[in-house]
Amino acid sequence: MPRQLGELEDAVMTRVWQWNRPVTVREVLEDLQQERSIAYTTVMTVMDNLHQKGWVRREVSGRAYRYTAVSTRAAYSAALMNEAWSKSDNPAAALVAFFGMMSAEQREALNDAVRIVQRDTPEQGGEEPREEPSAGEAAEGEAGAGR
Repeated sequence: MPRQLGELEDAVMTRVWQWNRPVTVREVLEDLQQERSIAYTTVMTVMDNLHQKGWVRREVSGRAYRYTAVSTRAAYSAALMNEAWSKSDNPAAALVAFFGMMSAEQREALNDAVRIVQRDTPEQGGEEPREEPSAGEAAEGEAGAGR
């Protein structure tokens, strides 16, 4: 399960994800230097660490490496959310609380995502789909179970 990226790792990965092409340490350095004072060796070390951790792959290009993201920012974000959710002692209540923090736009994006997943999930074993309780009903049920 992925560990959350550090601040500088995230700054580097943001560029790798946004550019969506193989990048060099020099390119990342020059972009980062627009925001902060940073040494070439620092960026090189961070990118090497990201390679060692499996976030980027690299290939030799002349005298330098070119780095490419192994997965997308969306996949990284999803893995972090899944990890946090799976650590909860009451996953349904955690989801209810999370949904309560969302803006209307975020809830609409969530509804769109659920529709996509439901549409793309094949029926299992020919069984009739059964109605699952909503996250709110599940959270209320778990809260009531402890009484």
